[in-house]
Amino acid sequence: MEDELRLAFPSLPAPREDALDWAYPMRREMQEILPGLFLGPYSSAMKSKLSFLEKHGITHIVCIRQDIEANFIKPNFPERFRYLVLDIADNPVENIIRYFPMTKDFIDSSLQNGGKVLVHGNAGISRSAALVIAYLMETFGLKYRDAFSHVQERRFCINPNAGFVHQLQEYEAIYLAKLSVKMMSSVQFGQSFSMEAGTQGSLKRTLEDDEDFGSMQVTAAQNG
Repeated sequence: MEDELRLAFPSLPAPREDALDWAYPMRREMQEILPGLFLGPYSSAMKSKLSFLEKHGITHIVCIRQDIEANFIKPNFPERFRYLVLDIADNPVENIIRYFPMTKDFIDSSLQNGGKVLVHGNAGISRSAALVIAYLMETFGLKYRDAFSHVQERRFCINPNAGFVHQLQEYEAIYLAKLSVKMMSSVQFGQSFSMEAGTQGSLKRTLEDDEDFGSMQVTAAQNG
Protein backbone atom coordinates (compact mmCIF):
# COMPACT_ATOMS: atom_id res chain seq x y z
CA MET A 1 0.00 0.00 0.00
CA GLU A 2 2.79 2.42 0.91
CA ASP A 3 4.58 1.77 -2.39
CA GLU A 4 1.36 2.42 -4.28
CA LEU A 5 0.99 5.84 -2.62
CA ARG A 6 4.57 7.01 -3.21
CA LEU A 7 4.39 10.17 -5.31
CA ALA A 8 6.47 10.00 -8.47
CA PHE A 9 7.39 13.13 -10.43
CA PRO A 10 9.15 13.56 -13.77
CA SER A 11 12.66 14.99 -13.81
CA LEU A 12 13.33 18.55 -14.85
CA PRO A 13 14.57 18.78 -18.44
CA ALA A 14 18.30 19.35 -18.74
CA PRO A 15 19.34 22.95 -19.44
CA ARG A 16 19.98 23.89 -23.04
CA GLU A 17 23.62 24.05 -24.01
CA ASP A 18 23.04 27.08 -26.23
CA ALA A 19 21.46 29.17 -23.45
CA LEU A 20 22.69 32.76 -23.46
CA ASP A 21 24.33 34.43 -20.51
CA TRP A 22 21.96 36.88 -18.89
CA ALA A 23 22.20 40.50 -19.97
CA TYR A 24 20.13 43.38 -18.61
CA PRO A 25 18.29 44.14 -21.91
CA MET A 26 16.95 40.56 -21.89
CA ARG A 27 14.39 41.58 -19.25
CA ARG A 28 12.34 43.06 -22.13
CA GLU A 29 12.27 39.69 -23.90
CA MET A 30 10.74 36.31 -23.07
CA GLN A 31 12.84 33.33 -22.02
CA GLU A 32 12.12 29.61 -22.35
CA ILE A 33 11.86 28.18 -18.82
CA LEU A 34 10.93 24.65 -19.90
CA PRO A 35 10.59 23.22 -23.40
CA GLY A 36 7.46 25.00 -24.67
CA LEU A 37 6.97 27.24 -21.60
CA PHE A 38 8.10 30.86 -21.84
CA LEU A 39 8.11 33.67 -19.28
CA GLY A 40 8.39 37.33 -20.17
CA PRO A 41 7.01 40.86 -19.96
CA TYR A 42 4.05 42.32 -21.81
CA SER A 43 6.49 43.87 -24.28
CA SER A 44 7.06 40.36 -25.67
CA ALA A 45 3.34 40.00 -26.49
CA MET A 46 2.56 43.42 -27.96
CA LYS A 47 0.99 43.89 -31.40
CA SER A 48 4.39 44.51 -32.94
CA LYS A 49 5.57 41.05 -31.74
CA LEU A 50 3.19 38.84 -33.73
CA SER A 51 5.83 37.52 -36.11
CA PHE A 52 8.20 36.94 -33.18
CA LEU A 53 5.57 34.91 -31.29
CA GLU A 54 4.73 32.86 -34.37
CA LYS A 55 8.42 32.27 -35.06
CA HIS A 56 8.76 30.70 -31.59
CA GLY A 57 5.62 28.58 -32.08
CA ILE A 58 3.54 30.22 -29.36
CA THR A 59 -0.04 28.90 -29.35
CA HIS A 60 -1.28 29.85 -25.85
CA ILE A 61 -0.79 32.98 -23.74
CA VAL A 62 -1.44 33.58 -20.04
CA CYS A 63 -2.08 37.33 -19.72
CA ILE A 64 -1.89 38.65 -16.15
CA ARG A 65 -3.13 42.12 -15.25
CA GLN A 66 -5.30 44.01 -12.79
CA ASP A 67 -8.19 46.37 -13.55
CA ILE A 68 -6.08 49.51 -13.80
CA GLU A 69 -3.78 47.79 -16.32
CA ALA A 70 -6.53 46.51 -18.63
CA ASN A 71 -6.24 49.50 -20.99
CA PHE A 72 -2.65 48.74 -21.93
CA ILE A 73 -2.16 45.05 -21.05
CA LYS A 74 -4.56 43.05 -23.19
CA PRO A 75 -4.92 39.97 -25.40
CA ASN A 76 -3.77 41.37 -28.72
CA PHE A 77 -4.28 38.31 -30.92
CA PRO A 78 -7.42 36.43 -29.76
CA GLU A 79 -7.95 35.12 -33.30
CA ARG A 80 -4.47 33.54 -33.40
CA PHE A 81 -3.71 32.40 -29.85
CA ARG A 82 -5.72 30.90 -27.02
CA TYR A 83 -5.67 33.17 -23.96
CA LEU A 84 -6.10 32.75 -20.24
CA VAL A 85 -6.60 36.25 -18.80
CA LEU A 86 -6.12 36.54 -15.04
CA ASP A 87 -6.99 39.55 -12.88
CA ILE A 88 -4.16 39.58 -10.33
CA ALA A 89 -2.69 42.58 -8.53
CA ASP A 90 1.02 42.66 -7.75
CA ASN A 91 0.21 43.09 -4.08
CA PRO A 92 1.56 41.03 -1.15
CA VAL A 93 -1.99 40.48 0.17
CA GLU A 94 -3.32 39.21 -3.16
CA ASN A 95 -4.46 35.57 -3.01
CA ILE A 96 -2.47 34.18 -5.92
CA ILE A 97 -2.73 30.52 -4.82
CA ARG A 98 -6.28 30.32 -6.16
CA TYR A 99 -4.93 30.84 -9.70
CA PHE A 100 -2.33 28.07 -9.58
CA PRO A 101 -4.60 25.12 -10.53
CA MET A 102 -6.26 26.83 -13.51
CA THR A 103 -2.89 28.03 -14.78
CA LYS A 104 -1.43 24.53 -14.52
CA ASP A 105 -4.41 23.04 -16.37
CA PHE A 106 -4.04 25.65 -19.13
CA ILE A 107 -0.30 25.06 -19.55
CA ASP A 108 -0.64 21.27 -19.40
CA SER A 109 -3.39 21.30 -22.02
CA SER A 110 -1.21 23.33 -24.37
CA LEU A 111 1.96 21.28 -23.92
CA GLN A 112 0.15 17.95 -24.17
CA ASN A 113 -1.26 19.02 -27.53
CA GLY A 114 2.11 20.09 -28.88
CA GLY A 115 1.62 23.80 -28.23
CA LYS A 116 3.81 26.43 -26.58
CA VAL A 117 2.82 28.87 -23.85
CA LEU A 118 3.91 32.39 -22.96
CA VAL A 119 3.14 33.57 -19.42
CA HIS A 120 3.38 37.34 -19.04
CA GLY A 121 2.31 40.12 -16.74
CA ASN A 122 3.56 43.67 -17.07
CA ALA A 123 7.28 43.26 -16.38
CA GLY A 124 7.48 39.45 -16.18
CA ILE A 125 9.02 39.68 -12.73
CA SER A 126 6.52 39.04 -9.91
CA ARG A 127 3.03 37.73 -10.77
CA SER A 128 3.91 35.79 -13.90
CA ALA A 129 7.07 34.46 -12.28
CA ALA A 130 5.08 33.23 -9.27
CA LEU A 131 2.68 31.32 -11.53
CA VAL A 132 5.54 29.68 -13.44
CA ILE A 133 7.33 28.76 -10.20
CA ALA A 134 4.12 27.18 -8.86
CA TYR A 135 3.77 25.22 -12.12
CA LEU A 136 7.29 23.82 -11.76
CA MET A 137 6.72 22.96 -8.10
CA GLU A 138 3.58 20.94 -8.75
CA THR A 139 4.70 19.38 -12.03
CA PHE A 140 8.14 18.24 -10.90
CA GLY A 141 7.63 17.95 -7.12
CA LEU A 142 10.04 20.77 -6.30
CA LYS A 143 10.45 22.89 -3.21
CA TYR A 144 9.98 26.62 -3.69
CA ARG A 145 13.68 27.48 -3.57
CA ASP A 146 14.54 24.85 -6.20
CA ALA A 147 11.78 25.97 -8.55
CA PHE A 148 12.77 29.61 -8.02
CA SER A 149 16.40 28.83 -8.83
CA HIS A 150 15.45 27.00 -12.02
CA VAL A 151 13.37 29.94 -13.26
CA GLN A 152 15.91 32.55 -12.18
CA GLU A 153 18.70 30.77 -14.05
CA ARG A 154 16.73 31.43 -17.23
CA ARG A 155 15.19 34.81 -16.37
CA PHE A 156 17.50 36.40 -13.84
CA CYS A 157 15.31 39.45 -13.13
CA ILE A 158 12.40 37.57 -11.49
CA ASN A 159 11.41 38.82 -8.04
CA PRO A 160 7.99 37.69 -6.72
CA ASN A 161 6.76 39.97 -3.95
CA ALA A 162 7.04 38.81 -0.33
CA GLY A 163 3.39 37.78 -0.10
CA PHE A 164 3.67 35.59 -3.20
CA VAL A 165 6.85 33.99 -1.86
CA HIS A 166 5.07 33.09 1.37
CA GLN A 167 2.14 31.57 -0.55
CA LEU A 168 4.48 29.59 -2.80
CA GLN A 169 6.22 28.17 0.26
CA GLU A 170 2.82 27.17 1.66
CA TYR A 171 1.74 25.67 -1.64
CA GLU A 172 4.19 22.79 -1.39
CA ALA A 173 2.16 21.16 1.40
CA ILE A 174 -1.11 21.97 -0.37
CA TYR A 175 -0.31 20.34 -3.71
CA LEU A 176 1.33 17.31 -2.06
CA ALA A 177 -1.77 16.76 0.09
CA LYS A 178 -4.00 17.13 -2.96
CA LEU A 179 -1.97 14.59 -4.94
CA SER A 180 -1.89 12.16 -2.01
CA VAL A 181 -5.68 12.27 -1.67
CA LYS A 182 -6.07 11.78 -5.40
CA MET A 183 -3.74 8.77 -5.39
CA MET A 184 -5.41 7.23 -2.35
CA SER A 185 -8.78 7.57 -4.04
CA SER A 186 -7.43 5.89 -7.17
CA VAL A 187 -5.89 3.04 -5.17
CA GLN A 188 -9.06 2.53 -3.15
CA PHE A 189 -11.13 2.53 -6.33
CA GLY A 190 -8.79 -0.03 -7.87
CA GLN A 191 -8.99 -2.25 -4.79
CA SER A 192 -12.78 -1.98 -4.70
CA PHE A 193 -12.93 -2.85 -8.40
CA SER A 194 -10.64 -5.86 -7.86
CA MET A 195 -12.70 -7.05 -4.91
CA GLU A 196 -15.90 -6.61 -6.89
CA ALA A 197 -14.43 -8.46 -9.84
CA GLY A 198 -13.21 -11.20 -7.51
CA THR A 199 -16.64 -11.50 -5.94
CA GLN A 200 -18.28 -11.69 -9.34
CA GLY A 201 -15.74 -14.33 -10.38
CA SER A 202 -16.42 -16.38 -7.26
CA LEU A 203 -20.15 -16.07 -7.82
CA LYS A 204 -19.74 -17.17 -11.43
CA ARG A 205 -17.69 -20.20 -10.35
CA THR A 206 -20.33 -21.06 -7.72
CA LEU A 207 -23.11 -20.88 -10.28
CA GLU A 208 -21.10 -23.00 -12.71
CA ASP A 209 -20.43 -25.57 -9.97
CA ASP A 210 -24.17 -25.64 -9.15
CA GLU A 211 -24.97 -26.19 -12.81
CA ASP A 212 -22.44 -29.04 -13.01
CA PHE A 213 -23.85 -30.60 -9.84
CA GLY A 214 -27.41 -30.28 -11.20
CA SER A 215 -26.36 -31.95 -14.46
CA MET A 216 -24.79 -34.81 -12.49
CA GLN A 217 -28.03 -35.31 -10.56
CA VAL A 218 -30.11 -35.41 -13.73
CA THR A 219 -27.71 -37.92 -15.33
CA ALA A 220 -27.77 -40.11 -12.21
CA ALA A 221 -31.57 -40.08 -12.12
CA GLN A 222 -31.77 -41.06 -15.80
CA ASN A 223 -29.29 -43.91 -15.29
CA GLY A 224 -31.14 -45.06 -12.19
